[in-house]
Amino acid sequence: MRHLRLPALLGLLLALLVLAPTGARPAGAAPAYTVTTLHFKVVVGPNDDQVCDIVGDVYVPAGATSTDRVPAILTTNGFGGSKDDQTAIGKAFASRGYVVLSYSGLGFGGSSCKITLDDPDWDGKAGRQLVSYLGGGRGIAYLDAEHTRPAPRLDVVVHDPVDHRGTARAIDPRVGTLGGSYGGGFQFATASVDPRVDTLVPLVTWNDLSYSLAPNNTDRTRGVSSAHSGSAKQWWAIGFSLLGLTGDQQNGQVPPDALPCPNFADFVCPALVTAGTTGYLQPGDVAHLRHASVASYIHRIRAPVLLVQGQNDTLFNLNEAIATYQALEAQGTEVKMIWQSWGHSGPAAPGEIDLGNPVPSEQYETGRILHWLDHYLKDATVGTGPEFAYFRDWVSYTGNARPAYAASARFPVGTGQVYRLSGAGDLVSGTTTEPGSQSFLTTAAGAPTGLNTLDVLGSYVGQPVNEVTDLPGTFAAWQTSELTEPVTVVGKPTARLEVEAPTAAVTQAAGEAGMLVLYVKVADVGPDGKARLIRALEAPVRIPDVTKPFTVEIPAIVHRFEPGHRIRLIVAGGSVNYRGGLEPTPVTIDSGPRQTLTLPVVR
Repeated sequence: MRHLRLPALLGLLLALLVLAPTGARPAGAAPAYTVTTLHFKVVVGPNDDQVCDIVGDVYVPAGATSTDRVPAILTTNGFGGSKDDQTAIGKAFASRGYVVLSYSGLGFGGSSCKITLDDPDWDGKAGRQLVSYLGGGRGIAYLDAEHTRPAPRLDVVVHDPVDHRGTARAIDPRVGTLGGSYGGGFQFATASVDPRVDTLVPLVTWNDLSYSLAPNNTDRTRGVSSAHSGSAKQWWAIGFSLLGLTGDQQNGQVPPDALPCPNFADFVCPALVTAGTTGYLQPGDVAHLRHASVASYIHRIRAPVLLVQGQNDTLFNLNEAIATYQALEAQGTEVKMIWQSWGHSGPAAPGEIDLGNPVPSEQYETGRILHWLDHYLKDATVGTGPEFAYFRDWVSYTGNARPAYAASARFPVGTGQVYRLSGAGDLVSGTTTEPGSQSFLTTAAGAPTGLNTLDVLGSYVGQPVNEVTDLPGTFAAWQTSELTEPVTVVGKPTARLEVEAPTAAVTQAAGEAGMLVLYVKVADVGPDGKARLIRALEAPVRIPDVTKPFTVEIPAIVHRFEPGHRIRLIVAGGSVNYRGGLEPTPVTIDSGPRQTLTLPVVR
């Protein structure tokens, strides 16, 4: 069986679900669908004054007519991709009785206008007009890029009496959205401006782009959003720019500047350059990124959502899905969540997903997605699965990955197991601690403290050092004794810390530039004594006030620490994957009962 893999170029933002169907059609049999490439004239922008051309493929089931109507699916590419990436989805779902419109997002794959990061004012409004086309709207679809030859009106999609705000509309097609990464963000953007969207299936996408690109895992205001910018991701930002340039070359959109910038919205390239220099995002750039993030408009999302996120993902980690899930749940929007094995930083496990071969019995995620769409778009009586499911890589199976998935009727699932910092380097589960402290120096100029585990690059060029190797004097660490039984962690580890950093206590009044930046991570120490970072995940923190205790929300994991292993908490002064603080700063961390690591443990 072939499995879904990420794009070769830095793995940046899925060219999702591109495998061809494996089910063979009998020789000489007619296709179960027709496919037509069309151009769509959309009017977008905050002032509705920008005309863009979108190229898309429309798949129509052979039996769909104006008297025998079917539901529709709207899908688009991951970052750097095109409508062609969704060919397998179009074919497979059209064969299952859905009209499918697969299109190249703005700025990609032949579609004009700038790349606006799935902003509702741009990509959302474009999606809304594509929904209208699916419902039979006129003046949207054309046979040519100049929009001079109107395409025939589509009149085979079933209509709903009212939208998700209870409003009756003349054009209200039964439509769901599907796609991953950038093709997940468009779903929220479209649904936020169009209550006609009936259900969403976003895979491996973001909650807050300012967190995705420069996370601060403390100083939280809501979800993953923080009051101050965190630490800029270096390799992912480079990957964004390279793939943006690739898309521009395809569309002939590369500016003739001496230092060409991808055809992004105007703020993006300056924001990435500044963040790469200073280590943090400017307030105006944070505002722009959040405008293009579901965290800012989630209150407008009312259609049911099947939220799928990857455990092996250093771009959009599980904390982003948790933030979206909990916000939707709190406002009463129907939502369920799957934590799959794969993500932007690594491939799928066997039997998880292949939407080009939509046989529910063969892949766990494929079955969940198909049943979800059939339930909400075809009114099928199939179940939609558990509230929460997560992949366990320590479970052996053959075929369908279902045995490796644990299911729960609620989220979160773990019970907090508290460990305390004790002595010169112990992590103890009791309430009694020994006095002790550790001191280190953060690196200068934002330099890394060691090679360590690479995030996106490590997945494609290999890990030069597949263990935590921070240089002596640049970190502090505490670890448990050897475990006598397995410890299974499902969810966000949290650390409560107090530090002494007299220099930062003075400079932090200047804002982000003067704040202390640290990197907190949990490692699995094997019997060989080597500490391995779990899924290359770590938690940057830019501490607003070092004179006060702070809490760190480390990216969520699904991991089993085996007997004979140790759990290690590491606080480092730099990272190979992030741009750190620019000034070297001495830091001391005392042991004590109030210095804790809490792991969500499933027993």
